[in-house]
Amino acid sequence: MKGSKPRNVLPGFGLSLGFTLFYLSIIVLIPLTAVFFKTAELSWSEFWSTVTNARVVASYRVSFLTAFFAGLVNAVFGLLIAWVLVRYQFPGKKIVDSLVDLPFALPTAVAGIALTAIYAPNGWIGSLLAPLGVKVAYSPLGITIALIFIGLPFVVRTVQPVLQDMEKETEEAAVMLGAYRLRTFWKVILPELLPALLTGFALAFARGIGEYGSVVFISGNMPLKTEITPLLIMTKLEQYDYAGATAIALVMLVVSFLMLLVINLLQWRMNRRTVSD
Repeated sequence: MKGSKPRNVLPGFGLSLGFTLFYLSIIVLIPLTAVFFKTAELSWSEFWSTVTNARVVASYRVSFLTAFFAGLVNAVFGLLIAWVLVRYQFPGKKIVDSLVDLPFALPTAVAGIALTAIYAPNGWIGSLLAPLGVKVAYSPLGITIALIFIGLPFVVRTVQPVLQDMEKETEEAAVMLGAYRLRTFWKVILPELLPALLTGFALAFARGIGEYGSVVFISGNMPLKTEITPLLIMTKLEQYDYAGATAIALVMLVVSFLMLLVINLLQWRMNRRTVSD
């Protein structure tokens, strides 16, 4: 009928927005608010004493550094894997593509046990590295490897669709103008991929900070050395120190939020620069 508005598949904006806010409140906002309220039971001196304890600070260092370096490794090799899956055809490509999602489907505890068995001093790979003086299991290196394993799909699946949508004519034009392959990659391809690459890094980093199941076995849980912050939070919960657990969780939450905010700002600036160019 002429002049009538087209009917949408989903309900109107008001109902959809109301349901969205209700769902996010139940799943995200209310639990996060509970962290703040539970932490507020502590006085400032108690809060500061809890979050700056030497054991807690050491766990921050282990969790954040291993997650950061695992994210960097995944950014490099995730880009490489995504490039191979998009740009090349080879036998078994679908199998390789499905293997990328394995960390999503595999229970994290199973992954942790498997990695520990492989990289332990008597494991398949650990026994080869032990004579060289390289200790993987029960060390920060082992934690980093576990975080690389669980974080790789985030980078690959974030970069892959961007690579698929890129126009090859731009690359061909750069080559015709005399640019070498490496220069074409740095000047033409990488700037287009960088926002997606940062997103994948941020997702892998955020997942690594809060990871527990795949890390708790291979880390060895040695206080001041390989103990991760999520394990400390679990320990305080088992001791019924809920305020102390939420205080440590609050620090993790704030630092993670600030880092994600910085990465989003970088993405915004890169996208803005790309549009202006």
